[in-house]
Amino acid sequence: MNNKEVVTKIIFDVVHDDLTLDQVEYLLETPKSAAHGDVAFPTFSLAKIYRKAPQQIASELAEQIDDTAFEKVEVVGPYINFFMDKKKVSHDVLTTVIEQGEHYGDFNIGNDDNVPIDMSSPNIAKPISMGHLRSTVIGNSIALILQKVGYQPVKINHLGDWGTQFGKLIVAYKKWGVEEKVRNNPIEELLNLYVEFHEKAEEEPTLEEEGRAAFRKLENGDQEAVDLWKWFRSESLKEFDKIYDMLGITFDSYKGEAFYEDKMDEIVELLEEKHLLKEDRGAEIVDLSAYELNPALIKKRDGGTLYITRDMAAALYRKRTYDFAKSLYVVGNEQSYHFKQLKATLKEMGYDWSDDMIHIPFGLITKDGKKLSTRKGKVVLLEEVLNDAIQSAQNQIAEKNPSLENKEEIAKQVGVGAVIFHDLKNDRLNTFDFTLEEVVRFEGETGPYVQYTYARAMSILRKAGFTPDENKNYALDDEGSWEIVKFIQGYPEMILEAADKYEPSVVAKHAIRLSQAFNKYYGNTRILAEDKQQEARLALVYVVTVLLKEDLHLLGLQAPERM
Repeated sequence: MNNKEVVTKIIFDVVHDDLTLDQVEYLLETPKSAAHGDVAFPTFSLAKIYRKAPQQIASELAEQIDDTAFEKVEVVGPYINFFMDKKKVSHDVLTTVIEQGEHYGDFNIGNDDNVPIDMSSPNIAKPISMGHLRSTVIGNSIALILQKVGYQPVKINHLGDWGTQFGKLIVAYKKWGVEEKVRNNPIEELLNLYVEFHEKAEEEPTLEEEGRAAFRKLENGDQEAVDLWKWFRSESLKEFDKIYDMLGITFDSYKGEAFYEDKMDEIVELLEEKHLLKEDRGAEIVDLSAYELNPALIKKRDGGTLYITRDMAAALYRKRTYDFAKSLYVVGNEQSYHFKQLKATLKEMGYDWSDDMIHIPFGLITKDGKKLSTRKGKVVLLEEVLNDAIQSAQNQIAEKNPSLENKEEIAKQVGVGAVIFHDLKNDRLNTFDFTLEEVVRFEGETGPYVQYTYARAMSILRKAGFTPDENKNYALDDEGSWEIVKFIQGYPEMILEAADKYEPSVVAKHAIRLSQAFNKYYGNTRILAEDKQQEARLALVYVVTVLLKEDLHLLGLQAPERM
């Protein structure tokens, strides 16, 4: 039990006639100052029940409380302050983590149920830009967090490999493309062609119709169009895999929009069977006014399909394939309305499992305060950012620790980790501006700071030759270690909060705060002093390394043992 649970139970034994267990727990506070104990119980809410002053109630209740589980219990005005038994709690906490290792904070609330996670989803024939970073790393971290609480995540890269943009690209390639240039540098050349198409379409509006016509040919299986599309796709996947390898991220499925092209007829047929399709100015729609939403456009006037039709086919396929407990979509905040329409349309079809589909929105990354746009060619390439971050890490390692072994590998772990951490430490709904200099710093609230703290703690353990023993009585009672022990004790609750909110920043902030607490302890305590508390202090250091490594893992980062 954590400290609040212990105090809740003891107070409830005294006030059970007047308050429920949950009410007692809700009232408990964590004092801002350690001088007021570890947990405080305010008695204001009992004043009406007992018809006494809160100060008097606090004094009378304190006399009835079994204080043997605490160092002391004291009354300060209307508050009963509880000081936990530091030696007992630290022993229990350290022993538990030593026994459980990386599984400390594991739960089985997921019962091994499948959770598909729709994430990353770049468009083929375009480079992976910084704009794709958020969906990719947030989705990956959520998968790792859900795995820790007992779910089976299924990471799906729902590639943007279908749609009118490919008609536009086919037109652009046939008009201005040079095969040899595309073969030598596929992604850059295809992006240039895509940008050129949009620039020229502003002067020649007929190009837009040519693009739509070319896509209809692709939909109808025109051999030339299909061959070009397959070529664009295969070249793109090679480039994508290079980036994912740098990020250390893998996927369970690459089924993109094209995979569902032959599965949309079933959706339209089901809608017709259920009498949900209505004609509106030549288009086919589903009325969603009962949900206070605009109609879902299923088919355009020309018979072309839309994102929502494919997303409905994908949702049905995933339910049949994975029988999911929940299905997550890690997609930008600007798509919120689309997902409301998608869920409402499936609900209208009688699919109550649509309630288990959850949109995980996130804010934008900006550069110099401006939104990134592929269409206008304002692209910050993710590969370039990662390489720059690795180079920055290499420069700093060369300056701080030139004799370090495996410098290149560690620089990669630190540089790439810095970019990922910088994204995940932000609440996912926040928009943030990206500046490389801010990201790859060994000080402040950064990935390298957490990794360096882990490496420092590992260095202490190596120097001491320490091996933890779960049968030893590791007990500490100094204030410095107590702050860390309480922090470790709250780790399982933090994991549950991160899983419940689908919020990796909860883990990132924990890693930062634990690193700060440890570095403060390191600065104020002679950890290797040869006295009877040395082994207990080293056990604390060991437990910090276990949690920091697990925090980094849950965020998708490596934990170098030397830096």
